[in-house]
Amino acid sequence: MSGTDRRRWLALAVIVAAQFMVVLDIAIVNVALPSIKTDLHFTQERLQWIVTAYSILFGGVLMLGGRLADLLGRRRLFMLGIVVFATASLLSGLAWSAGSLIAFRALQGLGGALLSPAALSILTTTFQEGRERNIALGVWGAASGSGGAAGVLLGGALTSSFNWTWIFFINVPAAAVVLALTPWLLRESRANLEHRTFDFAGAASITAGLMLLVYAMTRATQHGWGSGSTLALLGGSAALLAAFLVIELRSKAPVLPVRIFRQRTLSGANISALLLGASVFSQFFLLTLYMQEVLHYSALKTGVAYIALTVTIVAFSGVAQSLVTRVGARRVLPVGMTLNAAALVLFALIPVHGHYFWDLFPGFILAGLGLAFSFVPATIAALSGVREADAGVASGLINTSQQIGGAIGLAAAATIATTYTTHYLHAHAGATAAGLTHGFNIAFYALAAIALAGGLAAGGVIESAPRAEVIEAERAMPEAA
Repeated sequence: MSGTDRRRWLALAVIVAAQFMVVLDIAIVNVALPSIKTDLHFTQERLQWIVTAYSILFGGVLMLGGRLADLLGRRRLFMLGIVVFATASLLSGLAWSAGSLIAFRALQGLGGALLSPAALSILTTTFQEGRERNIALGVWGAASGSGGAAGVLLGGALTSSFNWTWIFFINVPAAAVVLALTPWLLRESRANLEHRTFDFAGAASITAGLMLLVYAMTRATQHGWGSGSTLALLGGSAALLAAFLVIELRSKAPVLPVRIFRQRTLSGANISALLLGASVFSQFFLLTLYMQEVLHYSALKTGVAYIALTVTIVAFSGVAQSLVTRVGARRVLPVGMTLNAAALVLFALIPVHGHYFWDLFPGFILAGLGLAFSFVPATIAALSGVREADAGVASGLINTSQQIGGAIGLAAAATIATTYTTHYLHAHAGATAAGLTHGFNIAFYALAAIALAGGLAAGGVIESAPRAEVIEAERAMPEAA
């Protein structure tokens, strides 16, 4: 292997480590919430804001982060994101009150939203489309797919062995190493655009619209989907997103060039990613509640339970990218989504007095296979045929699709589980564990249906191979089109 090749693969290790850190942090706080609640005197209602504050900024700014990477320089924005993320992590560990922790978690989400699309766009511009990029995206997919499960494991270990502050402090040395290696390993790149003006109106409308959407979805789980405030928030989000579409159609330098949706493979991949996020992100939340509130697992035991899932994702992500290289994402992604649906059906059958190896372990293995065969092909398809000038925006788009899907799925799953648990307890007073399990069962069935819909979308919209005439037309168009 030449020195240039070795440097590129070392660069991949750096950007994947940063991505893993961001995905890890989405899940790592979940098992530490009871400890944080006690130490910082959170009320039960405010406790969700530890997760929500991060999600709102992360999901809302991803699109903007992707376009800023194209305009300002991908390495520059990557480094800025790491600095913001690490600083916010340190401050979160030092938080002295509920309000300060919520604010620092929001700042942490902003850092993640800047570095994540920049990292993926660096990968896209570093590795040539085809087998080489697919291998790199297989590694990326393994990190993204296993990060959530690993976060629960690491969060449980740190909380049990030390205290909750270490779930944030651990990011600081990891970020320092990544930041030190970045100038040496990563080259700077930016989009070669005819118009280098910035679309402030488009950036403001998409960021505000997405942040309001995530907030509305999260709030709906507590205040109900039919409440006036929830409907008003959803209406405001819809109005902002509609305004964004109008602005982008008229802008000379759009944040999200609408023309990229003419690529069926990119569009299909993002539809599938939205439904993948909706069906999969919620399962970690529901399964963690089941293990801790029904089976009474400790934080550490809950984390260890996810090892089977994590190892399976890592082991089969390489197989997934190899299959995509050979037969295309259109054939692999529906298989992955179907495996996800099957795993969710197994979880829908979990009993009140469940046994790990008989009731959870088979579902974890099947879910690991499904995630490996979903995250990797969805990411590959979302970046296929995308020209270098749009690498950042395409990277921001696929990340946004997954995160917004996750917010929608979590809100829906939590609402369904709560509703059916409440109905069960009205009919069976005192049967708390059975009521919780019944609610989880129904929610898992709903998530399985969403996963199947994602598989159908992948098979119906993604092309077997990008049409040559579409790609050539895209590349021949002016950069600002």
